[in-house]
Amino acid sequence: MASTRDRAARRRVDARSSVERIIVAGRTVLGEGEASLERIAAEAGVGIATLYRHFPNREAVVRAVLEDILETDLLPLVERAAEADHTRQALQDIATRLLDLITEERGLVTFAGNFADVAVDVLQRFSASLRPLLARAQEAGEIRSDLTAEDIPHFLVMAVAGLALPGTTPSLRARYIALLFDSLNPADATALPPLSSEEGDLRTAIGNVTRA
Repeated sequence: MASTRDRAARRRVDARSSVERIIVAGRTVLGEGEASLERIAAEAGVGIATLYRHFPNREAVVRAVLEDILETDLLPLVERAAEADHTRQALQDIATRLLDLITEERGLVTFAGNFADVAVDVLQRFSASLRPLLARAQEAGEIRSDLTAEDIPHFLVMAVAGLALPGTTPSLRARYIALLFDSLNPADATALPPLSSEEGDLRTAIGNVTRA
């Protein structure tokens, strides 16, 4: 007879397997455009109650899908960019690739009503991996010195809001990402307005979390 410890371990494995299947299903269904939690559950081969146990709402599914996109598709690109000769171009390529990935998941932006909030939160944790690349770009004089890694998620979500929409093409996204990145040039840059004390405390807290 299986021990209590064995049964608990098996439940953890089963739960992990269900979560992984739901995330894969989320990417598949969202990539088709119109999506619902019921369709994602069916695609994953789990009951709707199982889905709700792990993902209580649409925002939770979007968060998990975004984290999967970053970990499986974008982080390898960031790691390769660590040795890039032109770090500003590497950052621009990462931003363009992120927009392409989000656009491929056609229903992702519209599936959750607060997509921007969820995306900023997920990208803030991802910003720690961009910090060394940003520092190199700033040391090389390729990016303005007052930009921080914690600014990048907000910058990227602004790009997503305008460019990761149905009907936009890769060439159009690349064109406007290039225009957005021109605002990061050091030459003739207007100094960024200072953060309020409340915003500064929040960004410090987020930075501490990402470094933990």
